[in-house]
Amino acid sequence: MIDRNLTQNIDWILIGLLILNSAFGVVFIYSASHYLPGDYYLRQILWIVLSSIALFLFLFIDYRTLVTYSFYLYIVMIGILAGILFFGKFLGGARSWIKLPFFYAQPSEITKIIIILLLTTIFLKFRDEYLTWRKGLISGVLVALPVFLVGVQPDLGTALSYVPIYLASLILAGLNRKAIVYMLIFTIILGVIGWNFVLKDYQKKRLTTLIFPGKDPLGSGYHIIQSKIAVGSGGFLGKGYKKGTQSQLRFLPARHTDFVFSVIGEEFGFIGVVLTMFFYLIFLLRLFQSIGYSSDRAGVYIIFLVSMMITFQFLINVMMIIGLFPIAGVPLPLLSYGGSSLLTNYIGVSLVLNVKMRRFVNV
Repeated sequence: MIDRNLTQNIDWILIGLLILNSAFGVVFIYSASHYLPGDYYLRQILWIVLSSIALFLFLFIDYRTLVTYSFYLYIVMIGILAGILFFGKFLGGARSWIKLPFFYAQPSEITKIIIILLLTTIFLKFRDEYLTWRKGLISGVLVALPVFLVGVQPDLGTALSYVPIYLASLILAGLNRKAIVYMLIFTIILGVIGWNFVLKDYQKKRLTTLIFPGKDPLGSGYHIIQSKIAVGSGGFLGKGYKKGTQSQLRFLPARHTDFVFSVIGEEFGFIGVVLTMFFYLIFLLRLFQSIGYSSDRAGVYIIFLVSMMITFQFLINVMMIIGLFPIAGVPLPLLSYGGSSLLTNYIGVSLVLNVKMRRFVNV
C-alpha cells in the first residue's frame, strides 16, 4: 500500500503533461481515421483510461522490488517472445501479437520496461568507476536476445528500439575508450551479418530508399514521398482540421499510427507542428529533470532510461516522417494510435513517478 505521505510527493504536473499529450493524440487520431471503420479514437480513449489505471497501480509497488525481480520478469518475457514465434497472431506483416478476450496485445512493447529494470539490476550489481568488458558483455547478450526474437517476427522497428536503451545504460555506467572501440567493431560485425543474413529484401529497400526514394515512388519509396508531400503542403497554418488531402483521401499510409505526425503537419501547418513539439518537449524535459529527485542509483538509471526510451522513439518517428530515417514502424509515443505502446509509455512514466515519490523513503 502507498503511505499517505507518499501521495504528497506525486508529480501531478508530469501526470498532467502525460494526459495532455495523450489528449492531443486522440484529436489527431480522430482526424486521421474518422472515416474508417473501427472507431480508433474511442479505442485510444479506452486505452488511455486503462493505461492511467495501470500507472496508479504500479505506484503501489516500490520500484526497488521491481528491480529485485527483474531477472525473473525477463525470463518470463523471453519465454513469451519465443512462444509468439509459433503461436502469435500475424498482423501488420509481423507475428507480434497475442489474442486476448477483447483486444490484441504486443508483448514486445512491454519488453522495453523489463529491459530497463534488468539493466538497472546489472549495473547496480557491478559497481566500478568505468564500464568493464564483463558488464558490457553480460548486458549486451541479455539485450541481444529479445532484439533477435522480436527482429525475426519480423518487427525490426521495435527490435531496434531496445538498442538505444542499452546504449543509454552504457553511457550512464561510464564508457572508456577500449569499450567504445570494442562496441564499434561489434556493431560493424553485426551490421554485416544483419545485412546479409537477417534483413529481408523489403527491409533493405527501406534503407536504400532513404537516399533514393524517387527510384521506387510506387513501392518502397511511396511512404516517404507521401509523408513529405503531406508535411510540406501544410504550409504555415495548415489546411484545417480534417481537411488534409493526403490523409483524408488516403494517399498517406498508416495515418493514425506511424504517420500521425504527417497529419499534424498537413492539417495544422508549421504552427501546429511547433506547438505540438513544444508541449511534447516540456513533457520530456520534466522527465529528465526528475533524475535530480532520485535518492539512489537505481532511481537514476530508471528515470534516465525511461526518458531516453520515449525520446528516442519521438526523434526516430519525426526523422522517419521527414525522410531522415528509414521507415521502421516506430510509433510516435502518446500521439500515435496503439494500445500496447501507450500502456508501455504510461508504465514507464509510472516508474519515474515511483522513484520521485519515494525519494525521502530511500534516504
